[in-house]
Amino acid sequence: MILNPLVIILVSLVFPGVIALTKARIAGRKGASVLQPFFDNIRLFRKGNVFSTTTSWIFQAAPVVYFSTVFMALLFIPLGKQPAIFSFEGDFVLFAYLLAFGKFMMIAAAMDTGSGFEGMGANREAFYSLLVEPAFFIVVASMALLTNHTSFYDLFNNLHIESQLSYLIAILSVYIFLWIAMVENSRLPVDDPKTHLELTMVHEVMVLDFSGFDLALIQLANGLKFAIYGSLIFNFVLPMQNYFAAQLVIFFVVEFIFAISVGALESFRARNKMAKNAQWIISLTALAILGFLSVLIITGKIILLN
Repeated sequence: MILNPLVIILVSLVFPGVIALTKARIAGRKGASVLQPFFDNIRLFRKGNVFSTTTSWIFQAAPVVYFSTVFMALLFIPLGKQPAIFSFEGDFVLFAYLLAFGKFMMIAAAMDTGSGFEGMGANREAFYSLLVEPAFFIVVASMALLTNHTSFYDLFNNLHIESQLSYLIAILSVYIFLWIAMVENSRLPVDDPKTHLELTMVHEVMVLDFSGFDLALIQLANGLKFAIYGSLIFNFVLPMQNYFAAQLVIFFVVEFIFAISVGALESFRARNKMAKNAQWIISLTALAILGFLSVLIITGKIILLN
């Protein structure tokens, strides 16, 4: 059980570096080491924090709360046959709202600065999170209906891909979780982490006033969130009857492919027009509803007539 968070944390340390290296290689550049973001964070940990005189305790507490909630959410993730440290019926609800509380604190901290640009980014962050949340709950609810379990471990342990419709559900779920991860981490096509235009920034404009130790905590939490969603995707595609050693190898392979996919998507996918982001995010919920209807057909809740 204790191995689960350790393995996911290990992956999270190199995940941003793999993304950056993938983008560099696609652009024809050599790129930095996959450990460069980790070294950057170590350097930031050694630096002090600078706080604006307009901020309050909310701004100072937000990075610690943000990292803590992401780390707590990590403890609900099973790894193949290995159960999570915390597992109970309906644990996915607490998992989702731990992440939501951390994001709420970051939004409050951005507004606490009194900056119009950071307030604008916070508004977009809250709006996009609101829109993507139904997709997550519908996908997990579909799996819960299919397996008759509501904890992450029991849900994945009893998930059997047998019919054509169940294959469709699995593919849709992986696809939706991939894009949920992109939205939740403010990446393309919703946000561009490399942009420097405040009028179009989302996450990056929210963290402009953070420095030193606090900025390192935020960046580590972002890497953890990516690794967490990669772990969920891994549990969707992994046959649970495999030996743990084989599962561990598959886990690293899936996380590596996930990181490369993120880098490739950001290299070839253009950023959405700001006005189109809401429509695009809502389309993920529409796909999730399609999967939910497929589950209703499989479980006999809906009967198709010839």
